[in-house]
Amino acid sequence: MNNAETIAKAISNSLNIIEQEREREIISRRFGLNGHKETLEQIGEMLSITRERVRQLEKAILIRLRIAAEEGKINDLAATEKLIIRNLTEMGRVARANDLAKKVLGKEPTATQKAEFCFLGEISPALSIVAENDKYHTAIGIAEYGSEKDIRNKTDEIVSIVKNNKAPMTVDELDAQLNYEHPSHIEAIAHVSKLLSTLNGQWGLAKWPTVNPKNIRDKIFVVLEEHKEPMHFNDIAKAISSSDFKRKDVTVQAIHNELIKDSRFVLIGRGIYALDKWGYSKGTVADIITKILKKAGDEGLSRKEIVKQVLKERKVKETTVLLNLQNKELYTRVGKDHYKIAA
Repeated sequence: MNNAETIAKAISNSLNIIEQEREREIISRRFGLNGHKETLEQIGEMLSITRERVRQLEKAILIRLRIAAEEGKINDLAATEKLIIRNLTEMGRVARANDLAKKVLGKEPTATQKAEFCFLGEISPALSIVAENDKYHTAIGIAEYGSEKDIRNKTDEIVSIVKNNKAPMTVDELDAQLNYEHPSHIEAIAHVSKLLSTLNGQWGLAKWPTVNPKNIRDKIFVVLEEHKEPMHFNDIAKAISSSDFKRKDVTVQAIHNELIKDSRFVLIGRGIYALDKWGYSKGTVADIITKILKKAGDEGLSRKEIVKQVLKERKVKETTVLLNLQNKELYTRVGKDHYKIAA
């Protein structure tokens, strides 16, 4: 029997515990075990009862199922629990329901299969389930290591640490401030939060573009920051295409357009861009020479020193710098090889 069959049997046997057809219908529709999850209102209309009555029945049915599970009266549930716990242990003891289903089944789960895992999480005494809301993804954990409340509190703690840090953190950096048996447990908990996002081994708030870039400009910034040195726009496009970004189908032209429009990016050579935070300033080679000579004052600088300083800010040939120095309207030669700003 494969994993999918084991789970299907546990689901079938769980539903068979429910004696009344109407009650089986309520549970199947509420969890989406028949393919489509329905609201209390929808089920109430179908059964001609109130929304509140559906809620009461659902609660009572789940209590009976949990008792039956604790007493070992649901065939194949123990084997399913063992299967799920083995996988959760490998995943850090807690995981989003979709990720857990994918690992256990070995493929992307259908909506019904994901619903089955959530249902098992609700009735199994060996599992804890975190209900989805604005802060948390639907998740399933090993009950021995924490209830739903415990998982949420741990998630909130990680969010708080990241917020206070005001910058993305690695799991090892988080581990230094927390008390977990293994860093993988921290990462597993962090994945439960909708307020957190991760990219390139860094965890940050989901609203931070450095870990959750939503547009092309943010993706360019992340690529350059990770690369830590200037890049040609073609190489930036290749880096985005091979990245872990959720959407990476961008054209070279679109990237070039965004590089031109965003003040964070500085053109320092033919098609080569850097981040302004690295100390680069916008302008032509002549602008850079002027800035350098103004800083030097009346004493000026040698040709060699000017070239050296310009090449720190621009990826151009030495001859380009020397040609710009010949502009007598801007620069005056002092002595054999010294230059200063023209009077």
